[in-house]
Amino acid sequence: MQTLAQSPVKIRAATGKKPNIIIILADDMGFSDVGCYGGEIPTPNIDMLAKNGVRLSSFYNNSRCCPSRASLLTGLYPHQAGIGDMSEDPNDNGVNEEGVPGYRGFLTPNTVTMAEVLKTAGYHTYMTGKWHVGMHGKEKWPLQRGFERYYGILSGASSYLHPFPPRGITTDNGDTQYDFPDDYYTTDAFGDNAVKFISEQRDAKPFFLYLAFNAPHWPLQARQQDIKLMEGKYQKGWDSIRYERVKKQVAMGLAKPGWATAEREMRPWNQLTEQQQKDVSYRMTVYAAMVYRMDLNIGKVLATLKQQKKLDNTLIMFMSDNGACAEPYQELGGGPMASINDGLKYGAISYGMGWANVSNTPFKKYKNQTFEGGIAAPLVAYWPAMFKGQSGKFNGTPFHITDLMATVADAAKATYPTNYNGRQITPTEGLSMLPALKAGKGETHEYFYWEHEGHCAVIYKNWKIVKAALANKWELYDLDADRTERHNLAAEHADIVTALDKKWQDWANSHQVFPKGPNYKDNMANHPNKYAD
Repeated sequence: MQTLAQSPVKIRAATGKKPNIIIILADDMGFSDVGCYGGEIPTPNIDMLAKNGVRLSSFYNNSRCCPSRASLLTGLYPHQAGIGDMSEDPNDNGVNEEGVPGYRGFLTPNTVTMAEVLKTAGYHTYMTGKWHVGMHGKEKWPLQRGFERYYGILSGASSYLHPFPPRGITTDNGDTQYDFPDDYYTTDAFGDNAVKFISEQRDAKPFFLYLAFNAPHWPLQARQQDIKLMEGKYQKGWDSIRYERVKKQVAMGLAKPGWATAEREMRPWNQLTEQQQKDVSYRMTVYAAMVYRMDLNIGKVLATLKQQKKLDNTLIMFMSDNGACAEPYQELGGGPMASINDGLKYGAISYGMGWANVSNTPFKKYKNQTFEGGIAAPLVAYWPAMFKGQSGKFNGTPFHITDLMATVADAAKATYPTNYNGRQITPTEGLSMLPALKAGKGETHEYFYWEHEGHCAVIYKNWKIVKAALANKWELYDLDADRTERHNLAAEHADIVTALDKKWQDWANSHQVFPKGPNYKDNMANHPNKYAD
């Protein structure tokens, strides 16, 4: 029997009938890939949500798949939830950083998931897609963490065409699917099962759906008809596509004219040979086809809601778990990826640094890092019954992925517990975004913090200190004037750096960031990083 106690965290009560709630998560998708954030990839369904909803221009994730998912599901910083580094690997023995609470690799018992909270408020709870917050032991699976129905992959990556064990498909009765039809494609399967779960509900209770696509995470695999639709778009090269995206972002008010585009990290397109241009433009073509197919499946869900006359009173939030992935495809061709690429049928391993730089336009760096290209994400929030007067607008209030728990609890009139099934629960770090989304601006955090594999950052108002793993010194940027992080002001404002460094240390010491565990110490022992100890 579930037992709840009132949390000291203030969560406001929403008014009116409880909404259905859908959270849609893209995987490894860059800041500017969808149309409503400046991209050229056709995403009409996401764009419709933006046109009739609100877009956040300063929404942040945790720079990588599993830490972001941990925060989304629990309302905690990832270390508090047990996933400060990576989730359990399909091929390991289920122990990750043994004895180190912040780095165990699965959601720890002091957490409560969004599904567990919403079930206590009378919601059905459904999930399709990528879990990636624990897999060794069924007590770590979605059905044991509050979801009534589940169809998806437990691990972090799989083939889109034949996701075989241990990276296989888990169904809502806890079985593993081994056989797949010739036309199987995970993105379609996740969308179809989301529609199935909604359609098969027979009562009038509200539902919560967590639709966590693995697209467009590597390996890049798309349907042939979608690849054909994108053919020719990327032969002009990454320089031209990036320029067009920036121009569009400035015109729509997403980027400031005074920002310089982040420094390029790829060769100019005209320095590639004709064959190289052909090869790398094909990689981006496949990537674009994957994003397009994801949008089509979002459209399936929206059509079902419209048919059931539930669309207007459904809170829908779409976002990405981290910035675009610049992992080189030469490296991804070996190791565990060699067993899941299906001979690269209908695709490629990845699209590399050049196109990742484009996907994160106008920002610096990529997934895994705490520069803006790693942590800045699109977030589209749609709820016509509640967001009147804000339709189509950008909202500049900064929020973090930890805020999703408080937001959905607010919308559902749910109580975040201090105890759950006899377990003491860590208080949520989040704030509800609803007041800001309804009014155009509202309360937010004074400070935001990050640490992932030695990549660290703090944001305070317009100031951000950030450093890459193994770096000796913090860099300092004024995000109002220079969100593309081109002008390091640390030397001019040493007092700000010192003050924010102290805040980061205090946060790290109180949020399970230390100790980092034996694997981290072994990797960092020979490097001059003050945070390695």
